Amino acid sequence: MVKKRKIKKIIDRPKKKQLKSKKGIEEEEVKSSTVKEKFVPQALRGMRDILPEEQRYWEYVLEKMAKISKLYGFEKIDIPVLEDAALFRRTIGITTDIVEKEMFSFSDKSGREIALRPEMTAGIARAYIENGLSNLPQPLKLYTFGSLFRYEKPQSGRQREFHQFNLEILGSASPVIDSQIIILSQNIFKELKLETELQINSLGCPLCRNEYKKKLLESVRYKKKLLCPTCQTRLTKNPLRIFDCKEKNCREVSYTFPYIIDSLCDVCKNHFIKVLENLDELQIPYNLNPRLVRGLDYYTKTVFEFWPVRAGLSEDEKAKISLAGGGRYDELIQSLGGKPTPAVGIAFGLERIIEEMKMQKQTPPKPKKTLVFLAHIGEAAKKRALRLFEELKEEKINVKESLGKDSLKAQLELANKIGAKFVLILGQDEVSHRTIIIRNMETGIQEIVDLDKIVKELRKRL
Repeated sequence: MVKKRKIKKIIDRPKKKQLKSKKGIEEEEVKSSTVKEKFVPQALRGMRDILPEEQRYWEYVLEKMAKISKLYGFEKIDIPVLEDAALFRRTIGITTDIVEKEMFSFSDKSGREIALRPEMTAGIARAYIENGLSNLPQPLKLYTFGSLFRYEKPQSGRQREFHQFNLEILGSASPVIDSQIIILSQNIFKELKLETELQINSLGCPLCRNEYKKKLLESVRYKKKLLCPTCQTRLTKNPLRIFDCKEKNCREVSYTFPYIIDSLCDVCKNHFIKVLENLDELQIPYNLNPRLVRGLDYYTKTVFEFWPVRAGLSEDEKAKISLAGGGRYDELIQSLGGKPTPAVGIAFGLERIIEEMKMQKQTPPKPKKTLVFLAHIGEAAKKRALRLFEELKEEKINVKESLGKDSLKAQLELANKIGAKFVLILGQDEVSHRTIIIRNMETGIQEIVDLDKIVKELRKRL
């Protein structure tokens, strides 16, 4: 028996040590996981916050754009941020940088591949077909605004999440529609007091573009080695993308290639001439830019961009910070299964426009000064001030408050800081006697008035 107990002790002892050791390991793992779980919240690369101080630029620009668009008969449409990834592959083009390298696409829980929208026009086209908008009076004029997403190196005026304001005119092949959307865009920049120059070109139709590609490939054949690897790959997929390359060597070589404008068929040539004649009629200056091709496959005929005009900017630099761009896409809706629907559109880059406003020293008008500030002393006064603030707002009186502060001194300092002309002071006595103090911040003179007549008294002074 003794022997057995000794054997049992020998067997048990290591087990106890093992248990103790296991417990220690578990404690270390808990400590380790706690360290790993330490999280410092920050925005993802290429995403940024738009802070209150910046909002006045955004509100000003969007207000101007929406106002002018409505004057031209445009109506607002909102489309989803998420779409079937196939939509963008079919419309933008599988050989474009956007689809090949930049599109945020992933599988959802059902295994379907979806994408964050990299541009707006494809979604507009899908909505046009799906909702039977072709049955409405044509041409249909739509505008929209929202976030777009492209996985690219964050740069000035273009983050991975960026914002665009789009205008689309669907259901007309007339060149006057091309001209009108350009003129409207010009008026937007004029209203924002931004100096811009219009770059314009024609990409022709699929027929004349195919003929042109043959000429281009023949010309490029002897200079292929001078192109960057990306452009050499583009030659077999989409040779027009060569003109869109930002590499210096490629841009220099591209000047020696034939231009598509010299290969337009009679229909495309006449269309383009009429667009330019319409611009001449309204004395809209433009630069005929035969190297302008835009970055999306669905464009046909007219394409255009608005570049900033600023001292010290080279042509290449202007092209890189284009403020707006668009063109015709007559084949797009039919390619998605809709009726043949000629269309034209333009997209404005909000970040770039706001940045350019700052560069050109164009600031939004200052908001109206707060003329009245409502101050309180004590809990009873705070309750009454809460109701009074709403009553003054209903009467369209520009009033501010700081109900979260209890110190009268702090409230008066804030009123002074925001430039309030009058301060209404509501205390315990004033609540009891249904009165309120009006303090003139310029003179320091205070008057006690009937609380029920405060609106009338304020209107008298304002």
